[in-house]
This record gives sequence, structure tokens and C-alpha cells, in this order.
Amino acid sequence: MNPATRSSKGAPTVTRAGKTDVSVIFDVEHDEELYDELLEQSQCPGSGFAVTGGSERFTGTDSWSQRVRRQIRRADQVIIICGEHTDESQGVFSELRIAQEEEKPYLLLWGRREVMCTKPLGAKPSDGMYRWTTQVIQDQIEQSSRKSHRESAAKALKRPRAVEKSASADTTAR
Repeated sequence: MNPATRSSKGAPTVTRAGKTDVSVIFDVEHDEELYDELLEQSQCPGSGFAVTGGSERFTGTDSWSQRVRRQIRRADQVIIICGEHTDESQGVFSELRIAQEEEKPYLLLWGRREVMCTKPLGAKPSDGMYRWTTQVIQDQIEQSSRKSHRESAAKALKRPRAVEKSASADTTAR
């Protein structure tokens, strides 16, 4: 049985226990077959990730933004498939901006071997675009997960300055 289903907006989704949940951003106008390829790859044993949602046609409405934000929030990470026209896609730009606002780790994948692929507008100059292989995806997802866990632990250990000042004032008053 194929675990892929179509959402009410037409984007296939898949969830599997024990894998990193990823939301996939791609240029709907030019790269939908690449999304289908990544979805198929996610269903292979040992892929290490499950696609929980993908891009839909950009409308720029509040409801579109809310749907995209919910989808990205549910994911552990985001994969952005870069194609020939990714830098021209308003949808990819908007989805990337939401992923950055939500502080989701993301990975830029070189989607087409035979052509020059472009980074989306809004990508940081330091964002690398990685070759699309199963091993590269697994390694990058694992690396991002470790980094995210370290950052979460560091945030949890930090005490807000107001609490520190309050605590030191209590000890000096005694």
C-alpha cells in the first residue's frame, strides 16, 4: 500500500514513525516531479526522513500563509528543492521566509544535475546547496538535528538576565 495521500490542497503527504519529519519547499510551476521523486525516496527503507507536506500554489493570502506556517511548524526540518527557476519563485521565497521565522533548520538540494540550479531569494549567502543523494540528505538531516538539539539545550540552560539580577539581589539582601 502506498502511504502517500493527497491533501485537500493537492500536495502529497506521508508520515512514518521513527523518521525525521520534513516539509518540502519547491517551485510548484517547474519542479513538481522533483517533489514526487523526493517523496518516493522518503518511502524507501532507511531513508531516515518522512515527507509531511509540500508546497502548494502561491496565492499570497493570509489563509495560504497560515497553512504553510502550520505545515512548517509540524515538521522537524525543511528541505528546499532548488531548480532552474527557484530564484524567481515568489512561493519558495515566502515559504523560506516562514521557515526562517519559525527557526526551522533547512537544507537546499541541487534538484537537477543537468542544469544550473538557483538558490531561492532569501537564502543566506552561507547556505550551501547540496548534491541530491540519499547519503547527503541523511547526513545533513542528522547534522541539523544534532545542532538543533545543542541549541535547544543551550537555550534551556540560559537564565534570563532579569532572573539573574533578581536572584543576586535576594542573596545580597540576606
